[in-house]
Amino acid sequence: MITVLAGGLMGLVLPAAAGMAGPLAYVTNQSDETLTVVDIGSGAVVRTVSIPGAPAGVALAPDGRVWVTSPEAGAVSVFDPVSGDVKAVDLGGGPLGLAVNPVSGAVYAADWYGDRIVVVEGGVVTGEWATGHSPSGVSVTPDGQTVLTADRDSHQVSVFAGDGALLRVVKVGERPFGVTVDDAGRLAYTANVGSNDVTVFDIASGEVLATIPVGMRPYEVALAAGKGFVTNSYGDSVSVFDIATRQSLGVIDVGEYPEGIDASRDGTRVYVANWMTDTLSVIDTETLGVVADIGVGSGPRAFGTFLEE
Repeated sequence: MITVLAGGLMGLVLPAAAGMAGPLAYVTNQSDETLTVVDIGSGAVVRTVSIPGAPAGVALAPDGRVWVTSPEAGAVSVFDPVSGDVKAVDLGGGPLGLAVNPVSGAVYAADWYGDRIVVVEGGVVTGEWATGHSPSGVSVTPDGQTVLTADRDSHQVSVFAGDGALLRVVKVGERPFGVTVDDAGRLAYTANVGSNDVTVFDIASGEVLATIPVGMRPYEVALAAGKGFVTNSYGDSVSVFDIATRQSLGVIDVGEYPEGIDASRDGTRVYVANWMTDTLSVIDTETLGVVADIGVGSGPRAFGTFLEE
């Protein structure tokens, strides 16, 4: 296994390296209030950006900008990788998860304390949608027509049309935290922190299709290579299941308290943010082995989609 440490790059704001070997990962670090930018081709940290307010959630926009939630600041920030500029938008409350509409570019931030989704367009707040209690994860279907929130303390997912109309509420497992939509925009997967399982449901009908047991305190699900990968925060592991059969394929040991997880667009790698060990674990989706650990900032969460296309 290859281990790459951030080392002396921490605390610096560096220009993106010329001729980088691969796409970038944008990792929110809650403890030191930074965003680490990693070249996933080489494993090198190429930039560290200050983001005040204990950054947690992250999502990449179609225009290449990176949106980040700051729960302690009651704000979302947008980072422009080209200019290096960071701009904050005040929302109030405690924004946690967020997602960007892949078609319109609208940003949807889940306000944990306010039981609402806040919509940001063009850098300004344009709307609020009522959710269940303590919304955490947010996901958008690939066509941009449907927005889903995991409402942790209501044990449900709220499903909205793109204009904010509530289409349905789907009861899932106990305390869902992350919600993930498949590439077809047909199925959703919730990581249920309270019941240690994943709920699979049909987005259009709201029908629950399966409940898949996983490890302790699952936070988020990533889909790649016909498999589901689930971070188990109390198990220091990632559970893997077959998407077609919904049967377990095993458990992979990673760092301490994994939370954020995202898959490379070619489906060959899954990246896991380990909150307590300050690393990003890289999993080969075929062998199910950890092939690298990359040092990032202090307290990485990377809750959301943090890998470039």
